[in-house]
Amino acid sequence: MKVLVTGADGFIGSHLTETLVRRGYDVRAFVYYNSFNSWGWLDTCAADVAGKFEVFSGDIRDPHGVKKAMEGCGAVLHLAALIGIPYSYHSPDTYVDTNVKGTLNVLQAARELNLQKVVHTSTSEVYGTAIFVPITEDHPLQGQSPYSASKIGADQMAFSFYSSFETPVAIIRPFNTYGPRQSTRAVIPTIITQIAAGKKQIQLGATTPTRDFTFVEDTVEGFIKALHSDDVIGKVTNLGSGFEISIGKTASTIASLMGATIEFTTDSQRIRPERSEVERLFASYTRAEKRMGWSPVYGGEDGFEKGLLKTIEWFSDPNNLARYKANQYAI
Repeated sequence: MKVLVTGADGFIGSHLTETLVRRGYDVRAFVYYNSFNSWGWLDTCAADVAGKFEVFSGDIRDPHGVKKAMEGCGAVLHLAALIGIPYSYHSPDTYVDTNVKGTLNVLQAARELNLQKVVHTSTSEVYGTAIFVPITEDHPLQGQSPYSASKIGADQMAFSFYSSFETPVAIIRPFNTYGPRQSTRAVIPTIITQIAAGKKQIQLGATTPTRDFTFVEDTVEGFIKALHSDDVIGKVTNLGSGFEISIGKTASTIASLMGATIEFTTDSQRIRPERSEVERLFASYTRAEKRMGWSPVYGGEDGFEKGLLKTIEWFSDPNNLARYKANQYAI
């Protein structure tokens, strides 16, 4: 079965593409068309993977290109999305086009082409600040940012195709994935790159919110498990580490692992509007465990530190660090 990965040029998508190729899948990687002919992170994919997957350059917002990319595929793992929360504050329209209409394009093509499985990517941000913990899939949805609202819309569009047309859709909801290649718009790479660049004063936004950080290898495994599980069709399934930690404690842990003495300073442009900040995220992954045999290898505090060490090692490589602008805020 040929598998299409949308967003294959991105952080999670590139890791997923590499893992699928290594496991013998026939992979078509959907990357964002650009005049530089860049395939994103797939330009520098691992040597054992290079040349062993097909590339389709297109735009998830174009229904004709999306359907063309999906022809001949048995399944699609849909990761293509705009994900930066601050950027969604001043450009919400493009989030609707990319996240909601882009998802509609995938679903419509899957329906018309009779694909065997659609795995749609959600986000823990749709829950907003936790009303109860651990957060199960039955937790209310709260669109506290335009980004979150667009993902709620995309999720509901996915569910509607299952309900209306019996399209075999599974909705996977990762909690705060981190690891090598992640953008510095996310907090863990922001901290690591500033320390690796020699900074002693680390600029952060709010430090009191808590997150359930999930290492990218665990997230990738969740997608592959979902691809083969019929028990998650028509349902939302959380992927989390089962461990909650504040941003401030995360920064201190990273500094300790990197052997650095640092001070934290508040950068006002990194602060979300008060009612938009998600104060607490802490996942229940019971459904993933029961329905598709998934549990985090990097779970709990020990697993988090193992994942951080791998992430630190990657970002500390001068060749990788040079790809980032550690002295600039990435919106």
